[in-house]
Formats: sequence, C-alpha cells, structure tokens
Amino acid sequence: MKVTKAQAQANRAHIVETASALFRERGFDGVGVADLMAAAGFTHGGFYKHFGSKADLMAESASCGFANSAESLGETDGAAFLGYYLSREHRDNPGQGCTMAALCSDAARQPTSVKQAFAAGIEAQLAVSRYPAGQADSPTPEQSRARRIALMAQAVGATVLSRSCPDDSPLADEILDVCRADVLARLSGLPNV
Repeated sequence: MKVTKAQAQANRAHIVETASALFRERGFDGVGVADLMAAAGFTHGGFYKHFGSKADLMAESASCGFANSAESLGETDGAAFLGYYLSREHRDNPGQGCTMAALCSDAARQPTSVKQAFAAGIEAQLAVSRYPAGQADSPTPEQSRARRIALMAQAVGATVLSRSCPDDSPLADEILDVCRADVLARLSGLPNV
C-alpha cells in the first residue's frame, strides 16, 4: 500500500520525536539506526527514505528538542523554570529533559550540521528565556544577554555535573541544591527581562 505524502510527513515527525527522546536518554552514539527505527515502530530499511544520514536525523532531532524546550520555557516564569531545571526530577529524566544538558558534550564531537542545530537552539533559548536580569539596575541588552548566558551555563553545567555522579551520591544532590539556591537567590525579587 502506498503511503500518502501526509502520512510520510507524520511518520518522519514521529521518527524525529522518538529520536529526540532516545538521543537525550542514551546519547548520539548510544542509539543505532535499527534501534531507533524499531522504537518508532518502523523497519530499519525505511530510515533512508526519510533521512540522508544519521547526522541529518541528529541535527533535526536536536532542533526538535530545542523547539519543545523553547515552547515550555516561554510559558514558564524564569525562577520557576530554573527551580525545576535544577531538581532531581529533571536530572533523573534526561529523555524528557533539556537537550543541552543531555547532549552538549556529544554535540561537540559531531558534524557541523549538528553543532549548527545546537547554536540555533541555544540562541532560541536565550531569545525566549524570561530569566530576570540578575540585578536591580536597568541593564543594557548586552548585559541582560550576558546574565542569561551565565544563568543558562550554570543550570546546564550543574545538571551535567549532577548526572555524572552515581544516582545515590550525596554530591549529586548537593550540586543541584547549591546551584539552585545560588540561582534563585540571584533572581529573587527582580523584574524579568
């Protein structure tokens, strides 16, 4: 039976969503094409009808993950978002969590197309972030951007560090607790930018 163009697009979108979650959970190198297609409910042979290479899918799935994060970030208060981001719930669910915290280290060793998807995704996160400025003064746009970058880097870095420790390690929790307290202290009572 011939697949309609609309069904082919829906199938591709489903593969991308599935890949986005699996890559965040296992890393780019931890998921093979056959496993990915099986998880999406398709045969291995169908992969190349949709994608030229695994790197093409990695870039597209990263963009998908960033788009989903930007959508949820745009709907959330910055302090509430960062409080959740620096929690064990987020830390313990990489497949449902942030693309940056799950895959930045992997992306650094991937082709340029994947790095470009990450750069675009990080820019999109910065554009929609509603993190407060970090000081009571009226920062310039450059200062505001610098503060958002610093907050993002601290949150992502804390999550990565915490995930690198054993699950039952007191250090894993301490990293999240210390960074959450620091970030929220800097944000408390300040207007959003």
